[in-house]
Amino acid sequence: MPLEIVTIPCLSDNYAYLAHDKATGDTALIDIPEAGPILDELERRGWTLTHILITHHHLDHVQGIDAVRAAYPVKVIGAAADAHRLPPLDILVAEGDSVQIGGETGRVIDVPGHTVGHIAFHFPDSHVAFTADSLMALGCGRVFEGTFDQMWDSLQKLAALPPETLICSGHEYTAANARFAKTIEPDNAALISRSDRIDDARAKGRPTVPSLLSVELQTNPFLRADQPGVQKGVGMEGAPANEVFAEVRRRKDAF
Repeated sequence: MPLEIVTIPCLSDNYAYLAHDKATGDTALIDIPEAGPILDELERRGWTLTHILITHHHLDHVQGIDAVRAAYPVKVIGAAADAHRLPPLDILVAEGDSVQIGGETGRVIDVPGHTVGHIAFHFPDSHVAFTADSLMALGCGRVFEGTFDQMWDSLQKLAALPPETLICSGHEYTAANARFAKTIEPDNAALISRSDRIDDARAKGRPTVPSLLSVELQTNPFLRADQPGVQKGVGMEGAPANEVFAEVRRRKDAF
């Protein structure tokens, strides 16, 4: 039975996620922007939190951990390479390591770029990946600590997951990302249609994440740096995809 995924809005534009295994009762929390909404959701559903999975060290992804830990005796899982600046970890993981939530085994993916210690968690049986600020809905995280090449390589790892994978990213940036994406691929029909759906969802106060990887592959310019439409959009026809990606990211930084 697949994990049940719950999206929890936090702060002004963050998301945390619960992943619940009905058979065992195990419940994992992915990132902790603030404790209140997470604790409220657990209480409302009658779930007991058993694990916390941390994607990276930025404050808006970890600052609620003390209050959540005070309420539940959880195991906290995070990147060994970043342990020196994460909250205290019970389990240290790296690329290729496994994470067990109830009956399902997840895999750790090293995705540096936004930070050098960023990781993602892929649960293949449930067709879900928790990517936080690496691959985002119609975007990717700003390259703060790593290099453009690192971020491109990270995105390529995530793009290689099965297309039916649900991408659970960390922020409600999708409307702004769509406006930027249309400056790169103004004739992308799938992008135009998606942008309209995003505007409708936001007007009704609905989240635009998670999103399907198959949709990201059709519309997200940061995944499409090897496509003629994106290369034409930045005047770099035939250039190496990593260089095109870097130009797209620079343009987004200035957008």
